[in-house]
Amino acid sequence: MKNTLDLFQRITNDLLKDEEENPVAGHIPSSELFNTLDLSLKRDPLSEEEFEKVLKELIFVSPRTATKGFFNQLFGGRNDKAILGELLAVMLNNSMYTYKAAGAQIGIEKVILREICDLIGWDEHSDGTLAPGGSMTNFMSMLMARDAASSKVINQGMQQKMIVYTSKASHYSIPKNAAFCGIGRDNVRYIPTDSEGRAEVASLEKMIEEDLQNGGLPVMVNLTAGTTVMAAFDPIRPVSEICKKHNLWLHVDGAYCGSVLFSKKYKHLIDGVELVDSFSVNAHKMLGTPLSCSIIVVKDKKHLYHSFSNDASYLYQTDHDGFNLGKTSLQCGRRNDALKFWTLWKSVGSVGLEKIVDHQFDLAEKAREYVRNNKDYTLYSYDNTIAICFNYKGIPARDICTQLYEHSELLVGYGTFQEDEFIRLITINAQNEHQDILNFFKKLEQFVEEHAALFEARVDS
Repeated sequence: MKNTLDLFQRITNDLLKDEEENPVAGHIPSSELFNTLDLSLKRDPLSEEEFEKVLKELIFVSPRTATKGFFNQLFGGRNDKAILGELLAVMLNNSMYTYKAAGAQIGIEKVILREICDLIGWDEHSDGTLAPGGSMTNFMSMLMARDAASSKVINQGMQQKMIVYTSKASHYSIPKNAAFCGIGRDNVRYIPTDSEGRAEVASLEKMIEEDLQNGGLPVMVNLTAGTTVMAAFDPIRPVSEICKKHNLWLHVDGAYCGSVLFSKKYKHLIDGVELVDSFSVNAHKMLGTPLSCSIIVVKDKKHLYHSFSNDASYLYQTDHDGFNLGKTSLQCGRRNDALKFWTLWKSVGSVGLEKIVDHQFDLAEKAREYVRNNKDYTLYSYDNTIAICFNYKGIPARDICTQLYEHSELLVGYGTFQEDEFIRLITINAQNEHQDILNFFKKLEQFVEEHAALFEARVDS
């Protein structure tokens, strides 16, 4: 183990050094991947020297998501204390289904969940769990909504057509989850959005009433705190009133931007969150914890037990249910995703998490200011988001993003909203500073200038 840890440290130190000069790894087209790298698995083992060489080659060409050149996905950066927790979790290799298997690690998960419930404003009847990604926490919310609407479903299966409502801008996992849990993709109703990408409340009320008249059983409304493209926040409070009127489960998918919960300045963006039935947040997004760290909490923990508890005498042999977290989880064996978030939170405090969130909004405002003050840019997004959507000199967004990627200059993606396609800059890496945002635009502009002939041809075509 000591030799392997020494190898890890050598490769890591070399990687950190190389990232300073090359924030974007060299591009390997997918068509050339297996001809470029030795990824084959063979009968005979490699020597230690060959193994280190092959491993280093692989690591050095993998996408670099923690550098100042990565703006592509809804995560990024590298927090040292959170990584420490991740490494320790791997070394301990606890499974989080029972206290007997995880011991004190159960305590750190329970503390995190309790603190989040308290921040929302819920009482001691609330609780939660962790799952491998926002798609899974959304799935869990839909299962609980289904089971709350009909207690017979768990044992007898679907007896009536159930209906779920979500905005057109919501995460793609919603229709997938409807298929998984028996509700069906065709029974997902898509709420229209306003000019800023938020769900229109008036449209929702009409849709529910129409489905009721047609004999359907509305069971759930899914709202989003930070839509995937525009990072918009759906209105919670007025939708909560509709859900109470019709006895619907209300879930808020805060996987992307639900971490505004930690910010006094931006918590107003999820005003009314205390009224919902379930809420999810990914600490591996705005809070910079390594993938994955997805959390779902519920106002009443009875729904966790109702939907996910199942007796297993070979497993639950000691301690009460409150410390046997497999009773409230979708999974049985489950890695310890809580420790890395706990080490981060413990090291910086709640005030530190607040600073992380506020800093990302500050970086976003710096980017919007630059776009607004430059005539070559067109801005499509709005204030109070960490997504800056823009176009440059009328060049198709996908062309710029693809060429930057293939030339290993920057990793940034593009998106579409209301027929407009644009570059989507995400300021989710809290290790970045104002100058890093300005450097992004300078590099983009320089790249377009150096490849002017290519882009002019694409614009003309």
